[in-house]
Parts: sequence; C-alpha cells; structure tokens
Amino acid sequence: MSQLFTRRRITAAVVTAAVVTLGGSLAACGTDKKDSGSNTAGPKKDGQKTTLTVLAAASLTDVFKTAGAAYEKAHPGTTVKFSFAGSQELAAQVKQGAPADALVTADTKTMDGLKSDVNDSSIIAKNRLVIAVGKGNPKNVKELKDLAKSDLKVVLAAPEVPVGRYSQQVLDAQKVEVKPVSQEPNVRAVLSKVELGEADAGLVYKTDVTAAGDKAEGIEIPDAQNAIADYPAATIKASKNADAAAEFVKWLSSPEARKILADAGFQQP
Repeated sequence: MSQLFTRRRITAAVVTAAVVTLGGSLAACGTDKKDSGSNTAGPKKDGQKTTLTVLAAASLTDVFKTAGAAYEKAHPGTTVKFSFAGSQELAAQVKQGAPADALVTADTKTMDGLKSDVNDSSIIAKNRLVIAVGKGNPKNVKELKDLAKSDLKVVLAAPEVPVGRYSQQVLDAQKVEVKPVSQEPNVRAVLSKVELGEADAGLVYKTDVTAAGDKAEGIEIPDAQNAIADYPAATIKASKNADAAAEFVKWLSSPEARKILADAGFQQP
C-alpha cells in the first residue's frame, strides 16, 4: 500500500515537472515570437509612406505642382500635399495650429512674424511686380501712372497681403494714387478679375502673368520703380514629419528646384 502510494507520488511529481517544463517552453516560444514581431516592426515602420503638407503662397500654385511631382519622383514613398492661399491666411493657419509640415510665404515680413511657430527660414526665390492687363491691352496701359486714370478699373490685393503691400509701396513711391474697384485676398484673385474682364488692370507678380498664358498680358515696371518679393521657406515646429519636412525645404534650394522655379519666371535668390 505504501509502495503504491509512493509510486503515485513519484508519477505525479514527474507529470508536474513535465507540465512546468512544457509551460516554460511555450512561454519561451511566445517570447521568441514576440521578439520576432518586434524585429520586423522596425523595417515596416521605416518603409511607411510619408505625406508632407506644405502651406504655400498663392503665386506658387503652378510651379509648386511641378516641383512637387519632381520631388516625389526623386523621393519614392513621399507624397507632397500643397495648400495654397495668401501668405497672411497661411500665417493665420499656422498660428491656429493647423496640421502642416512646411511653410513658404511671398515675403519675409509674414515669415518673421511666425518665429515662435517655425524654424529658421531660407530664401528660395524672388519675384517682381508687373501690371496685368487683358489680352490685347484694350485700355492701352503703358506705365504705372496710367493706373490713376479715372476711367480705368484697377484691382489690387488687400494691404495685408504681400503683393498688396508691394503694390502700395511702388504706387506711393511714384506718387500714383489709385482707387481700386476691389481689394482681393491673394494675387491669383487679382489676376482672375483681369482675365474675366471685371477689371482693366491689376498689379500682380510676373510669374502669375506667365502662368496665365494668353488669358492676360503683363506690362513691365522698370527696376527703379519696382519691388522685389522674397520667398522664404521654413519647417513648422509642430510638424510630425520633422526630418522629411527639413529634407523638402532643403531640396527647394537645390539646383533641380531652382531650375524649375527659374523656368516659371522666378528669380534666383
């Protein structure tokens, strides 16, 4: 009886040991699988696609579409999404915390006002003003002083818009008093008024008239009477893609990007 009891105790102990050993083995296997999963998570994360949101001045609408396509081609896995508006509107979006990675404005004043929200900026291009008129220049506009004619419908950008500020600067310097029929929120809106015949003339950037093709014409303004617009680019401090955003901003000063900008009529910084 005692021998039978002893054998049963030995058998139970062996079974218990086997279960413990098996449980340990399974736990180890589970750990190995988990570690294996962790090892593969790295490469998957590295291979994830990145979408960059870039806030850009309205005058960059056409050229940045070309630049964005070139950047995406050279950087597989990265998509560049642009949001175009007047620089003052973009600044307001940044201050309100709109999710974005980089900012490009049409003046340094707007960018300088965002020092607590953006990192150091760099000038990527320059632009200049021209007088935009309808196809064929029906009102025969020749120079800035013509914009003061009472029978001429002139449209300008609002004073808080960079191109509006530049416009007022050149008009004041030449003592030309203009009473615009409207003040628009960005340079593309000014150009649109001229293209549609709702205005006889307007002050826009040279690149805007170039992009308009045969829908509008540009009357050159002499250098001594003109204003030069600087386009600074910077990454946004709140960006969730800091490294990718920095790479894009750096690329905007590359030979490839500068050629794209130059082909669109922008001046080199």
